Amino acid sequence: MLKKLFSRFLIVALTIILLFLLEVSVIVLFSYGLIFLFMLIIDAEFAIVWGLLILQGLTGLIVLVTAIHAANRDMVPETKIPWILSIIALGLVGVAIYLTFSSHRPSRKQHRRALELFEHAKRFETQSGVSRARLDEEMRRWSDVSEALLTANEAAIVYEHTKTEYFPVGEAFRARLIADLERAEKYIFMEYFIVKKGEFWDEVLSVLARKAKEGVEVRFMYDDIGSMGCVNAFYPKKLQKMGIKCHKFSPFVPVISNVHNNRDHRKITVIDGKVGYTGGINLADEYVNIDAPFGHWKDTALRLEGEGVRGLLLMFLKLYNLSSGEPTEDFSSYFPAAYERFEGQGFVQPYGSGPRPVYPRSVGEDVYINIINMARRYLYIMTPYLIIDYRLREALILAAERGVDVRIVVPHIPDKKVAFALTRSNYMALIKGGVKIYEYTPGFVHAKGFLADDKIAVVGTINLDYRSFLHHYENAVLMYCTAAIPAIKEDMLRTIAASSLQTEEDAKKNVVWRWVCEIAKLFAPLF
Repeated sequence: MLKKLFSRFLIVALTIILLFLLEVSVIVLFSYGLIFLFMLIIDAEFAIVWGLLILQGLTGLIVLVTAIHAANRDMVPETKIPWILSIIALGLVGVAIYLTFSSHRPSRKQHRRALELFEHAKRFETQSGVSRARLDEEMRRWSDVSEALLTANEAAIVYEHTKTEYFPVGEAFRARLIADLERAEKYIFMEYFIVKKGEFWDEVLSVLARKAKEGVEVRFMYDDIGSMGCVNAFYPKKLQKMGIKCHKFSPFVPVISNVHNNRDHRKITVIDGKVGYTGGINLADEYVNIDAPFGHWKDTALRLEGEGVRGLLLMFLKLYNLSSGEPTEDFSSYFPAAYERFEGQGFVQPYGSGPRPVYPRSVGEDVYINIINMARRYLYIMTPYLIIDYRLREALILAAERGVDVRIVVPHIPDKKVAFALTRSNYMALIKGGVKIYEYTPGFVHAKGFLADDKIAVVGTINLDYRSFLHHYENAVLMYCTAAIPAIKEDMLRTIAASSLQTEEDAKKNVVWRWVCEIAKLFAPLF
């Protein structure tokens, strides 16, 4: 109990609440201070009345101007209505909340540094030499769209000569990862949202520490808030004593700011520039089913070997340099002199996504919508959260209406009850539109995957929710006709078979709770 009471997470939460209450108190005291000043200046019988009227008028003007600003601001349309309602309902307090929390942008310093690193990395983002003549008509159409979409953000390149291996559960990923870490000769780079003390992490850490002693360069980066409560605030120093270069991404500081929402949600491992991993799996026991807090944990990962690893490496180096605060390094020394040429392996396109204005568009959502619009026969999706905006919902329904078999797998046992309620609040509209929704009855689905028409797939870290699309730094791999796609399809079908199909009757259950979800859904884009 004492450990929970004095946990860093609780202290951080209380700090934010106290600072916000202080901010509100200042606003209230300032308001009543104006009345008192007015009473001193105008020594009249009705000074208090006039002071209150002037204060009310001034407050109304500030609220109106702020609401107009919110209505005309360049932001996701779904966020405008809840902000306007909050401003009108809460008055000056709503204005304070809006001014403090409405921006999804990183700090100016982080933004400026990110742009510098993106520009620096362009020197190393060379074309992979994919021959246009070799691409069939559909691939050319896909490649044209993907290149136009992604090169505008961080020059995500289409690579060939890349082996892809898919892991349908965390246990298989764990065994393969450890074996590859053991074979590292030059360096190991790892970037994860959550690192948590336990059997899985202890196994990984023992290999990293041993490799560091052998002279292998080991870098490790984790998200500070994502790992809060899993490791202590001084954990990087412990790893540095082992010879591991460790940084926390965006360490928490007790200030009231929406900057804390810009988390590093990526999961990347790069070994010697030749082997790379990504997917939904963090470095904690539940992800590999050592612990089972929510039933069977269904998660996936992807292993790349060959040219495509270059994309994951560049993403890691950019965000690591952003987090370290050290001078920009020369990336060239981390690329292999030559990659092994794997023929007939299809094409891969590793890409990143993140908050505006570091990324001019919502890349994660754009890629998903692009795949939905291109699907002709079927579209299978796995996601832990289904908290979607209007354009993504309509894209899914339109795909179903044109005859595409659209199936979405979500958890049956949730890790977050509010997020689960928001997920279920989207069932009715999608089911009526012809989309099939399945709940994974054995437990919790944490996998983030798209598959369409036996040709196009995505495996990565990007959820179907506002946090992934608006706030977080994310990553994924877009694949076309790779060796992993049959395995992804087999896993999707097996997961669907283990899940329960939701009906309109299921979506109608518990009318009161359904209305609570509808209200909560209105404010979902704000968090």
